[in-house]
Amino acid sequence: MNKSVWIIIAIVGALLVSAMFSYNTLVGMNENVTGKWSQIENQLQRRGDLIPNLVNTVKGYAAHEQQAIQSVADARAKLAGAQGPAGKAAADGELSSALSRLLMVAENYPNLKADANFRALMDELSGTENRIAVARKDYNDAVQVYNVKIRSLPTSLFAGMMGFGPKEYFTAEESAKQVPQVNF
Repeated sequence: MNKSVWIIIAIVGALLVSAMFSYNTLVGMNENVTGKWSQIENQLQRRGDLIPNLVNTVKGYAAHEQQAIQSVADARAKLAGAQGPAGKAAADGELSSALSRLLMVAENYPNLKADANFRALMDELSGTENRIAVARKDYNDAVQVYNVKIRSLPTSLFAGMMGFGPKEYFTAEESAKQVPQVNF
């Protein structure tokens, strides 16, 4: 064989090795993003599991505050049915807003704030909110690394052909950026 055939074989071989390496890297990064998303869902589920206990505790003290209690229940149901990062983010924002209103109701009941069950639930909820924030950050960091990889050369040449597209960030709704009004 002549020299040019060997050069072409070497170039094709290098491209195949590069494609395999890119594919394996993208599979790993895609799984990382999926795992991080799963952690967000785990923490949202944890918060969802805590909310009925919190609502029942508040109900005992503030039975006539049914609207605030119902809005939390409705928002929790929407979060359970939401799909994808955008849907989950919207439903999460609505639930956070409803929880804020419920907690404002709780401020009007000093006995409720002193109740050991309520305090324990609030501590659990606060810890869960922190875990959700960390899980969101971890997810968005993984999405950023993944999206940069699929848009960078030489991986961008192969990513689309191998079925790897950009991932969606978990973003806050516009309503979540507004400072809640607390009036006593």
